[in-house]
Amino acid sequence: MFERDYARDGAIRYGIRAPKEYVCGMTLTIPFDNSYARLPNAFFARQSPVPVRAPKMIVFNDDLARLLRISPGDVQDMAQAFAGNSIPEGAEPIAQLYSGHQFGQYNPQLGDGRAVLLGETVGTDGMRRDIQLKGSGPTPFSRRGDGRAWLGPVLREYVVSEAMHALGIPTTRALAAAETGETVFREGPMPGAVLTRVATSHLRVGTFQVFAARGQLDSLKRLTDYAITRHYPEAEGPMGLLRSVRDAQASLIAQWMSVGFIHGVMNTDNCSIAGETIDYGPCAFMDTYHPNTVFSSIDQMGRYAYSNQPDIAVWNLAQLATSLIQQVDDKEAAVEEATEIVHAMPDMLQQNWLTRFRAKIGLTTAEDGDLELITGLLKRMAEGQADFTNTFRALGSDAARDQFLDPAAFDGWEESWRARLEREATPLDVTTAANPTFIPRNHRIEQMIQAAVKGDYALFHRLSAVLARPYDEQAGAADLKRPPAKNEVVHATFCGT
Repeated sequence: MFERDYARDGAIRYGIRAPKEYVCGMTLTIPFDNSYARLPNAFFARQSPVPVRAPKMIVFNDDLARLLRISPGDVQDMAQAFAGNSIPEGAEPIAQLYSGHQFGQYNPQLGDGRAVLLGETVGTDGMRRDIQLKGSGPTPFSRRGDGRAWLGPVLREYVVSEAMHALGIPTTRALAAAETGETVFREGPMPGAVLTRVATSHLRVGTFQVFAARGQLDSLKRLTDYAITRHYPEAEGPMGLLRSVRDAQASLIAQWMSVGFIHGVMNTDNCSIAGETIDYGPCAFMDTYHPNTVFSSIDQMGRYAYSNQPDIAVWNLAQLATSLIQQVDDKEAAVEEATEIVHAMPDMLQQNWLTRFRAKIGLTTAEDGDLELITGLLKRMAEGQADFTNTFRALGSDAARDQFLDPAAFDGWEESWRARLEREATPLDVTTAANPTFIPRNHRIEQMIQAAVKGDYALFHRLSAVLARPYDEQAGAADLKRPPAKNEVVHATFCGT
């Protein structure tokens, strides 16, 4: 396919389509049906991926490929395509434009600085999805970045996003990962890789912010109409879209909280309009429970701590509201309606949270004291340094009290809980209904990355297989349930850019 010196050619680097002879027409077939690329050029830059030296497939997600109606080809053809060296027939590569608030500060232009959207497919389920290469080289939005990804964050996103899918939580997914045969420099030299990410779309709050901030109301209206048509056809106008995004985000955040997930960087450019978990950078699942847990190395003030995620979701929705209002003629009425929509979100979040956590302790009905019952357990867990996942999974057995530094601290709560369960006609089985036995534990992810850097992908494949069935007890996998030993604790996670 591409020669190395051709990869340095400015025609590729700055967005001119690859010549016809370099378009992949081999055994891999992807039934592209692109809609975003048909929008005006103001929405994106036409940008081909920058080819790499020695592409090599790491993994290909056959189940997801079948859903997308992709016919996998020869492994070398796939390596060329999913590393960015060849462009599959029907693809229209673009880098999307957006802006966003990063840790509360507005950045007027961001965009896909290291990603190229190849195009879209309509799956066997009738749903339209994006196929994007992440780590595919610089774009006009790279802001002096190299546009690349190193192997560690690629494998982290692959494993964690697929685990989230298996947990039943809306998320982007991973179709493929490929080595590049090149070195990426971060804190030191690292092996390069490319992730192929799939999403119902890559529309973000920041996609709306950029046009609102620029006063480009025609583009803002066009984007609003597109988002409604693609994601929420029942929504009526900008405020209808705002309500739909609110509902989706309120559900999503409650689901994150219920499995101890911390996104780590909930900037508005990482907030999906579709209500999916997107951009797995410095993310993590809690081991020991504490509401103020932070893992992200760049979150020095704890803005995106575990317990702050609901408040940040409301804040992000307010930024979307501010953008959507700009296109409405009757600003006063729009402000009033948007205010009502945003102000309703905290209660909606709490109700979704209560529903999730009631299920985690086996409740199917609602009583006034349930909030106090749940928070009482969480308070004891924080004080007793109990493991979040293992404690909930073990409720109803002696193993639950063993999670606490002082097991007696659990006993009083258990008595109240069992009294509450007696008022349930058919209590849920807490071991299977809402409490996974396996999560992507941080120390295992780090061990996986360290091994992969040395060319050993055994733990990557083992984690992927076990996490595909997170609610099942699995023979031979007990070690993957174990919290980290003191020397295994991961104190910080990193973005990878």
